[in-house]
Amino acid sequence: MNILMTRTQAEQRLKETFGIDHFYDEQWKAIDALLHGKRILMIERTGFGKSLCYQFPATLFPGVTVVFSPLIALMRDQVASLERKGIPARCINSEEASEDNDAAINDALNGRVKILYIAPERQENSAWTEAVKQIKLSMVVVDEAHTISQWGHDFRPAFRRIKNLVRNYLPQDMPILATTATATERVQKDIEEQLGGHLTTIRGNLMRENFRLHVINVNSEDEKMIWLKHNIMGLPGTGIIYAGTHVQTELYTKWLTRQGIDAIEYNAALDSDSRKEIERKLMDNEVKCVVSTNALGMGIDKPDIRFVIHLQIPQSPIHYYQEIGRAGRDSKPTDIILFFNSTKNEKGVMADEELPRAFIENGRPSEKKYRRFIDAVKEESLTEKGLMMKTNMPQKSVRVIREDLIEQGIIKEVVIGKRKSYEYQFNAPELDYERFNTLNEAKKKDLENMIRYVYTKEPRMKYLCSYLGDDTSCDFTNTCDNTGLPKYHVDVTDDDEKDIREFRDNLFPLLEFKTRYNLITGIAGSYYGESTVGNAIHRCKYENGGDFTDFLLTRTLRAYYHLFGNKKFDMIVYLPSTVSGDLVKNFAYKIARALKTPISDGLIKTRQTEPQKIFQQRYGKEENVKDAFTYEPKEQVSGKSILLVDDIYDSGATIKEIGKMLTKLGAAEIAPLVIAKTVGGDIQ
Repeated sequence: MNILMTRTQAEQRLKETFGIDHFYDEQWKAIDALLHGKRILMIERTGFGKSLCYQFPATLFPGVTVVFSPLIALMRDQVASLERKGIPARCINSEEASEDNDAAINDALNGRVKILYIAPERQENSAWTEAVKQIKLSMVVVDEAHTISQWGHDFRPAFRRIKNLVRNYLPQDMPILATTATATERVQKDIEEQLGGHLTTIRGNLMRENFRLHVINVNSEDEKMIWLKHNIMGLPGTGIIYAGTHVQTELYTKWLTRQGIDAIEYNAALDSDSRKEIERKLMDNEVKCVVSTNALGMGIDKPDIRFVIHLQIPQSPIHYYQEIGRAGRDSKPTDIILFFNSTKNEKGVMADEELPRAFIENGRPSEKKYRRFIDAVKEESLTEKGLMMKTNMPQKSVRVIREDLIEQGIIKEVVIGKRKSYEYQFNAPELDYERFNTLNEAKKKDLENMIRYVYTKEPRMKYLCSYLGDDTSCDFTNTCDNTGLPKYHVDVTDDDEKDIREFRDNLFPLLEFKTRYNLITGIAGSYYGESTVGNAIHRCKYENGGDFTDFLLTRTLRAYYHLFGNKKFDMIVYLPSTVSGDLVKNFAYKIARALKTPISDGLIKTRQTEPQKIFQQRYGKEENVKDAFTYEPKEQVSGKSILLVDDIYDSGATIKEIGKMLTKLGAAEIAPLVIAKTVGGDIQ
C-alpha cells in the first residue's frame, strides 16, 4: 500500500476533516511512513496527539483500520468524536450489547466502517475470529502498546494474541502503528518483537511543562484525609484521586462527601451504566473529584483534568507517569500530588509500600497453580468454567495461566461450535516458570525506583523522564517541590482528630445485590480488615474466645440503625453454622432482644457444606451451598420481612442462596445484617 501525498496536501485535508491546521513534525513523520506501508512504534507523551496519526491515514485508506485498545471509555469517546466529523466508526468490547457488537462486525465486513475499535480480549470471540479473515483491512493499530509486552506496566497476556493476526494474516506491506506514552528500552524491544520486527521507532519528548509535582509525607491514613479536607477545594477545577483498593474509594468518597465536597467513587465493581454516568459527570465537571482505582482515567479523553492525587504509591515510575498523564492535556497548570506514609511495621516495611508489594507478589499465580492447571488439562479437555471448578482457582488466575501456557505451547485452544475448551499439547515442552521469577524481580526493582522518586532531590519530572529513556534537556525550574514550589505538609488539630473518630465510628459497609429475588440492601458493622473488629471475630471464632463480644454487638446494632432507622422486621433468622458452633445463633438472639423482634430457629441445612473460604472462585462457592438450605415450617415466612443475621460476609453466595429459597417460600423481603464484610467480598 502506498499513498502519495505531500504534507501541504495532507494538511489541507486535515483542516477540512478534523478542523486542525497543521501536524506536529513527528505526527507527519509517522503518518507519511504509514501512507507508504511502514510499521511504526510511536512513544509520545499523553496529549501529544497520537490518535491523529492513525485516524488521519484511516480516512485515506480504502478499507478498515482496526484499532486494538484496552481503554473502553476512550473507545466510546473516540467513536463519538469521529462520528461527529462524519467518519464512520464503531467499537467492540464487553460493555456493548452483543447485538451491537455483532452489528459492528457486519458493518466492517460490508465496508460501512472506516475505523473499528476492539478490545484485545475480544479476539477470543469466535465471531471476531472468523470475521477478521474476511474484513478488508488497510491498517492495524495497537494503542497502549505496552500492554502486549511482558515487561510493560499493564501487561495483559491475552493482548499478545495480536501477534497472531500480525504474523499470520497481514501482508508485509500493510501499515502497522503501535502507540504508547510509556515504554522503557526493554518494553520497546519486546513490542517490536511481538509485532514481527522491522518497526521504525519514533520516541518523543516526555516532559510535561505544565505539571506541578508534589510529594506529601504523612504518618497515617488519617493525615491524608485531613489534608484533603482542608486543601482539595483550593485546587482549581476537577480532578481524579487514585486509590489503591475498592475499599479506599468508598472510604475517601464518604469522607469527602461528609466535608461537603462533591466526590463520587469509581471502581471495577460498578456496572457499565454506572461507570458511564460517572465518566459523564467527570467530563461535564459536575463533581469536584472522582475517587477511583486505576480503572478510571486511562480512557478518559478530557483535556482539562486539573489535578491528580495518589493516595497510594503506584508499583513503578511507569505506572505513575501513565496515570498522571491524563491530566492537564490542555497545557494549563496542573497539580500532581502523591501521598506517602513511610512509617514501618514490625517487619520493617513502610506502610505505603505494603500494598504495591502485595500486588507484585500476588500478581501472578504460583508455580504450584500452573502445575495444577496442567494436570487438569492432561486428564481432559476443559472449558474456562471447568478449569475454575477443577483447579479451584478464580477466573483471573485461570486466564493468566491459560494465556501463558498457550504462549509456551503447553496447551492449545479448541473451538467446537461456540464451545471453547483447552487441551494439553502432544509432546508439550516443560513449563518455564523461571521467566516469571525474573519478571517478578524486575517489578520489585521498579517499586524500589518508585520509592526513590519520593525521596529524590532532583527535579521530579526529570526523574520520571529519565526513567522512561528521555534525557532531553529542559528547564525544570518551578516544576516540583524540589525546584522552587512550596513543600506541602499536614497540620492536624484536635477538631480534625474528633472529626475522623466520628467518621470512622459511623462507617458501615453496605451489602448490595444484583438479583431478581427479594434480597434488599443490607449492612455490616465494619470491614473485617479493620484490626479491632477482625481480631475480635478471629478470637471468638477460631481461638475459643467465647461468644462475640458486646463491642461487636454494639457496632452491629449501630449499623442496623444507620441503615434501617426504626424499621421493624417481622422476624430474625440466622445462618446455621458450618464451623463455629452456636456463635452466630447466640449473637442473633442478642440482636433480637435488642431490637425486640421475634427470632426463629427455622433455617436449617439439608446437607453438609464446606467452609466457603476454601473456595477461590464463585462457581465453587455457589455449588457448595446450592440447595443446601430449607426453612421449617415453610408457611411461617410467607409475606414476612426478614432480617438475616450472620457473622462475616465474603462473596455473598450463601446469603444469595438463602434469599432465593426464602423468596420462593413467599418472603416479602430479606435484609442481611452481619458483623463484618471482607475487603474482597464480591457484589452479587
